[in-house]
Amino acid sequence: MKILSMFKRLNFQFFVIHFLLFFSFLCISSYAQNITPEDASNYVGETKTICGKVASSKYAVKSRGSPTFLNLNKPYPNHIFTVVIWGSDRHKFKNSPELFYKGENICVTGLINIYRGKPQIIVDKPSQIEIQMN
Repeated sequence: MKILSMFKRLNFQFFVIHFLLFFSFLCISSYAQNITPEDASNYVGETKTICGKVASSKYAVKSRGSPTFLNLNKPYPNHIFTVVIWGSDRHKFKNSPELFYKGENICVTGLINIYRGKPQIIVDKPSQIEIQMN
């Protein structure tokens, strides 16, 4: 009986160790799948993480929806990827996004869509944007 009990315990430990290893692998794999702004258009309709430098930013307070734009890697009007924060979501950010993120290397996670031929992610909460420490 002791042998059977010991076997079950070892079997359980084996399962737990393998589960944790598998879960760790998944976390590392998803982290490694950050995409450049230049490649974002290849992932339209998918939720991905895009990393780049905020080259220009603007709070268009007088535009419909009062959007904030963060353009990665190249400034507007030559932008290649845009992070959009609608005015209705700005209150969720502790600092003004157009000032806080300008010049920073960031990663943004969300659903990639196309607006006027350019890929973008619409952000509705600060946790979707992470400043990268280099």
